[in-house]
Amino acid sequence: MTGALLILAVLMGSAMQRLTGLGFALVAAPFLVLLIGPVNGVILVNICGALTSAAVLARVFRHVQWGKYAILAPSALIGIIPGAVIVQYVPTAWLELLVGALVILSLTVGLALRAPRRRTGLRPLVLAGSMSGLMNTTAGVGGPALSVYAIMSRWEQITFAATMQPYFLTIGITSVTAKLLTQPSSMPQLPPWIWVSMGAAIILGLFAGEALAKRMPSQSARRLMVLLAYVGSVAAAARGIWELLGP
Repeated sequence: MTGALLILAVLMGSAMQRLTGLGFALVAAPFLVLLIGPVNGVILVNICGALTSAAVLARVFRHVQWGKYAILAPSALIGIIPGAVIVQYVPTAWLELLVGALVILSLTVGLALRAPRRRTGLRPLVLAGSMSGLMNTTAGVGGPALSVYAIMSRWEQITFAATMQPYFLTIGITSVTAKLLTQPSSMPQLPPWIWVSMGAAIILGLFAGEALAKRMPSQSARRLMVLLAYVGSVAAAARGIWELLGP
């Protein structure tokens, strides 16, 4: 039963990743963490998220804004590297609660302000990338921080979704490498058939998400992206509270 639920979560996450650009971790992370634990669950999110991004990238390559990617990817290291060290000393529950709450606040402020002037430039990009890297390493969800930037900069949904793929591929590989170097036991020990089935689910989810993308207006996809960002942030914060209140 656990294997089937893992595969279903990966399938749903892959479809949302193709549709919104950042849905994999937001959809799959809460289920994967619940099913196999916070340490193994987060690294499985990173692995499957990187594979999903690689698959989606092959379909949206021409829409990628490589200039923004070139700033976001290195900026993520500002959060990923210390994040991999911090999780060794700070309880994950506190990190999940703090990061989730900060992103919820940022999303709400960004939607409420709707400032006439775009929040663009180097500094907001670096801040978004570093916050995303930290959240990806500690809580397994790096998308909400980038959603805040997309809202404030009014980033077009098509190019935003495309640019997120090489970004998530990069930080996924980096996060997995950093975690395995600092905590080798975090690698999930799953039967081969589950790994193969999750790979197939990623491909199937990709085609399902692509079919939905052809029928959904970009504005609706943006609203769904924001909704998923809220859900992912609330899930991270709620998971932190649950762990703090647990036995």
